[in-house]
Amino acid sequence: MTLLQGDPFPGFRAPGNTNPRYTFDTAAGRYLLLAVLTGETEAQFDAVLRLIGAARNHFDDDKISVFGLIHKDAPWRERAADSLPGVRWLFDDGQIREGLGGADAPGWVLIDPSFRVLATAGFDQGSSVLASLPVLPEIDRHGGEPVVAPVLTIPRIFEPEFCAALIAHYEEAGGTATGSMQEIEGITREVHNRAHKRRKDVILERGALTDAVQTRISRRLVPQILKAFQFQATRIERYLVAAYEADDGGVFRPHRDNTTRGTAHRRFAVSINLNSDYDGGDLRFPEFGSRTYRPPAGGAVVFSCSLLHEATIVTRGTRYAFLPFLYDEAAAQIRAENVKFVEAT
Repeated sequence: MTLLQGDPFPGFRAPGNTNPRYTFDTAAGRYLLLAVLTGETEAQFDAVLRLIGAARNHFDDDKISVFGLIHKDAPWRERAADSLPGVRWLFDDGQIREGLGGADAPGWVLIDPSFRVLATAGFDQGSSVLASLPVLPEIDRHGGEPVVAPVLTIPRIFEPEFCAALIAHYEEAGGTATGSMQEIEGITREVHNRAHKRRKDVILERGALTDAVQTRISRRLVPQILKAFQFQATRIERYLVAAYEADDGGVFRPHRDNTTRGTAHRRFAVSINLNSDYDGGDLRFPEFGSRTYRPPAGGAVVFSCSLLHEATIVTRGTRYAFLPFLYDEAAAQIRAENVKFVEAT
């Protein structure tokens, strides 16, 4: 393929030095410079090291990060050491380079914060590419004007008394630490990684509380989603009350909610805050800038499950939230077909 300015960059997973399944698109929200070295020589590897070293002060993981991509069997692999913040190495078995054009793959790709191609260059043009880094616009204005994430914020989905009832149920039941869903060898599994997610959950058993939740979402939320997105939600996945605790460093790093076969049916994520007496814990959509989103207690933020998003770290108190996924009958069929790919719990 030929990558042109404005094209979405094709995401990939590759092993890194510390993460055996680094998902490259989760780094969106900053400028990404990718050096494609999987078919190159050690002399060219050395040249890239020198270029990165000369521009080292630009790579801070806030505005710009650089990634080197080399073949997993390169004799010089051990010399490809991460330098944090800002400099990382990923290892290719040949498929990633092939997907970028094989022998015609660019040597350098500069990717904008929305994970779209900003510029490409041949391997011998690395000096020019790195010379352009100091004049890159600030992240929130990389396209000129600040952008707003395509999310829907709706107040008054749950009334205060009902929020209090859900929090009380959580406190009575006691939350359990949960992981995130990853596809490993074709099976969707829950993986616990406290560097990625720190949250405790309670799943509501079917009964009066779940009936009350369903009534409120059907009457107050579903019509607004239909109006905004022309999507008729008919099903709810999980009746889940979550707690992000400051004392535990509650956080959920950037992720998407539908990237495995076991989660492919999810259409919209819903985040309904149950309280407001905490700091941090806001939603952020890195591909759409640094702005954060925080509905009032009882209010919801609704967004596509394919959007990269994070729950920022809670720094005071505990954020309680109700966190379902919504889907429709067509997606229900997908879920039924993919259940065989979900690890039994």
